[in-house]
Formats: sequence, structure tokens, C-alpha cells
Amino acid sequence: MERNLALEVVRATEAAALAVARFIGKGDERAADRAACDAMRKALNSIAFDGKIVIGEGEQGATDQLYIGEIVGTGAGPEVDVALDALEGPHISASGGPNALSCIALAERGKVLNCPDTYMDKLACGPLGRGVIDIDRSPTDNLKALAEAKSVYVEDLRIAILDRPRHEKLIAEVRRAGAGIKLLSAGDLAAAVATTRPESEIDLLIGTGGAHQGVLAAAAIRSAGGEMQARFAPRNQQEAEACLSCGILDLKRRFPLEELAGDNVMFVATGVTTGDYLAGVRFFSGGARTNSVMMRSKTRTVRYIEAYHHFDFKPEY
Repeated sequence: MERNLALEVVRATEAAALAVARFIGKGDERAADRAACDAMRKALNSIAFDGKIVIGEGEQGATDQLYIGEIVGTGAGPEVDVALDALEGPHISASGGPNALSCIALAERGKVLNCPDTYMDKLACGPLGRGVIDIDRSPTDNLKALAEAKSVYVEDLRIAILDRPRHEKLIAEVRRAGAGIKLLSAGDLAAAVATTRPESEIDLLIGTGGAHQGVLAAAAIRSAGGEMQARFAPRNQQEAEACLSCGILDLKRRFPLEELAGDNVMFVATGVTTGDYLAGVRFFSGGARTNSVMMRSKTRTVRYIEAYHHFDFKPEY
């Protein structure tokens, strides 16, 4: 994949973020999500590549755009797999909360983990945690190991965990160990990626969340040189069978970062609402400002883009 492809694809996440920004805090999740999908699809179809969506907005038939298996792009250019979330956090956007974003990961064909829309147990951190954390160890042991790797006390660590009843025991153990917790109402993708940024207040993400968001986070974390491990956690028999149909035969198996995202991946994202990793869309007279990131695993290059969009001059994709 050419490095310039990410520069093109970031226009799609910017378009989605700009489209949904007018719906922030207005209580309409469906309208926000639809606006993001419409804008992202139009932008992607203007880019010279042959993209096949492997993680998208749903199965064909369940949704009419950005569905799994849909081909996007002009058809001229490199063949790539596309994993995307036009709006990670419709509820966040509707309520005006933090960490909503639009994101896309690109990989060579067959290099993104094929997985159903189920849950997975996740453990993610920045580069200092590589070879240190282990999803098979207890949260307490992982906190001690990460603190040692960072040359800090466990009490100095801040751990991101989704605020869900399923995490009650996890939250209690982390607090007994002495670490601080940042409880997330939603948006664990942004929090996972934030662990790779030195100035972030999040050192580690632990817990169970969406599998598709986990694979997208893995693409970003691999590009930034961080660490992530996961294990599928289907909620019912139907989801377990969906895992089997995707070739995931051992539900107890630990998936390392290298199997979640290939060795030549790109990740781009644009903030919708301000959160742990990116700033959200801010309007000014006649336009808006966006904050985006571009990552490339091959070179571990991470670029942040602050763009000013003047609506009178924006193209119609």
C-alpha cells in the first residue's frame, strides 16, 4: 500500500466527522450514524483504490451501505481490506459525551482478522508494555508489571475500564491493587489508542467490549508500536456459532496483536467529540476545524492533522 493512500482516506473520516457534528448533543443516534455513513461512503468512492469492507456497519441486508463485503473506491489502484466505523459512539454523539470518532483501517487483502460482531476481552497499552502485559495473568499482576516497566508505582497508573455491571469485580480488583480508574461510559476504542500517546492520562485499557472496535484499535496500536491482546467473549450461542463460522474454533485462545492486525496496516481517525485521544469538531463562521491522526505500521509514523475546512470551498464527493 502506498503511503499516500492514508492521506486520501483521512478525507473520508473528516467528511464523516463533519457530517455528524451537527447532530452532537441532539439525542438522535440514528440520524447521526446515517449522516456519518453517507458522508464516509461518498468520500471513499472518490478515492483511487479497490477496497473491500471486512468490518463495517453490518451485514449486507441488515444495512444498505458500508456493509461487510461492499466494494468501495473507484476500482483503480491497490486492492485492500477496509475495516471502518463511520461513527464509533452514536450514543456518545447524541448525548454530547467524549470519545466519539470516525475511523478506518486499511490492510493488504486477508491481513485483518475476520471476526463477527460480538464481544472480546481486551488488554491494551503503549510501547512500554510490549512483552510485559499478558491477558492470561491477573489484572493485579499486569498492573505491577506495567508499573515496573514504566518505572512508576502502581498507584501512579490510570486504567480505563468501561462502566458496565460485568466489570464490577475487575474494577474492585484494580482499586485494591492501588491504581486509579477512568470509567468510560462508552468509547473504549479511543481509550485503547490513547494508551500509545505519552501525554495521555491512560496507561492501560482492560475489559470486555466490541470485537470490531478491538480490531480497529489493534490496527492503530500496532502502527504506534504498542501492545494489545484479546480473547473472544460471545454473549450467547448465536454469537459463539458466528465465531465458529469465521474460523475461530477455540474461544479460549489468546489473540496477539500480530494476529489482530497485519504487519502492513494504516489507521486514520478524526475526532467527532473531544476525548482521550483526539479533539472534536469545532465550528467557526463559515467552516469547522477537525483533529485527525494518520498511522502507518510499516514505518511507525504517526501524524496529527489539524485541518480548517471552509464550507464554501468543500468538494461534493
